[in-house]
Amino acid sequence: MDLNTIWFILVGVLIMGYAILDGFDLGVGILHLFTKDETEKRISLNAIGPVWDGNEVWLLTGGGALFAAFPAVYATVFSGYYIALMLLLLALILRAISMEFRSKVEDSGWRRFWDYAFGIGSLLPSILFGVAIGNILRGLPINEKGLFTGTFPGLLNPYSILIGLLSMAMFIMQGSVYLAMKSAGSQKKRAEAAASASWIALISLYVVATLSSIIISPFLFEGLLRNPLFYIVFVLLLSAFVYFPVALKAGKLKIAIISSSVIIASMIGLMAISLFPRLVPSGTNLAYSLTIYNSSSTPATLTVMLIIALIGMPAVIAYTAFIYKVFKGKVLLSEESY
Repeated sequence: MDLNTIWFILVGVLIMGYAILDGFDLGVGILHLFTKDETEKRISLNAIGPVWDGNEVWLLTGGGALFAAFPAVYATVFSGYYIALMLLLLALILRAISMEFRSKVEDSGWRRFWDYAFGIGSLLPSILFGVAIGNILRGLPINEKGLFTGTFPGLLNPYSILIGLLSMAMFIMQGSVYLAMKSAGSQKKRAEAAASASWIALISLYVVATLSSIIISPFLFEGLLRNPLFYIVFVLLLSAFVYFPVALKAGKLKIAIISSSVIIASMIGLMAISLFPRLVPSGTNLAYSLTIYNSSSTPATLTVMLIIALIGMPAVIAYTAFIYKVFKGKVLLSEESY
């Protein structure tokens, strides 16, 4: 396995880590829009309060890894997604400050405003995440010089919006199970019902998205059936899809969130297998696509970065595990809580 492939896998793992961890943050935020009771709202906020910023480290690390390992992809994608990225940053900032500001004033109007800010700040990234991936799966308008030639409205096509809805359902499913683990009583029951409903929506959208991909992006399926990795990941995805409602109904929420996480990881894994060795297919001409070879840094850079990653990644994983161990269990509200 060469360095380019190793970095393709590492960037994919970082994206999976972000989608799994910040996925439940975003899901809880979306559910917050439909929460009426003040105590339940505080439980939602405090369920993710200690961990949400650590979860976003995976997004920053993934962006940094992409920039250093595949600078041409970083330049093309980020210039094409400039407006979308600004909206994403605005939403993430809105979400962060809403948690801090909401409890500062004892006024129902003030709190209602920040509740909407928190919910919209979670909903928008959930959809944009899928829209960005949908456009990559569809193929970005890239010319022979590797330059993005499209427009922002062109990114909002029906296929990418479909993938955006799929990612939203995926995050709601993840967030619902997490909230059920952190809450009790009627809030827990409603979270379990939301998890079940979002699982059905996710399956339906995934089937439609797969059929649409066959028509819109047939290049994703070239040689796929001859790749043994495809069958391994597909079986994982299918098993997790089947076992998720079983675990949920049995009240085994830890198993349910593991199943949900496997679903997310498998879906991203299948996308990566379909794209490889392309990173960003060109919708103009596939020959203009950015691959792990024509868009990578030098071998020396990739080697140095790999050494740094092998030192840094265990530290990030250990820190994440420690934080979750400290804040495990149901949310207990106090005067210091959000």
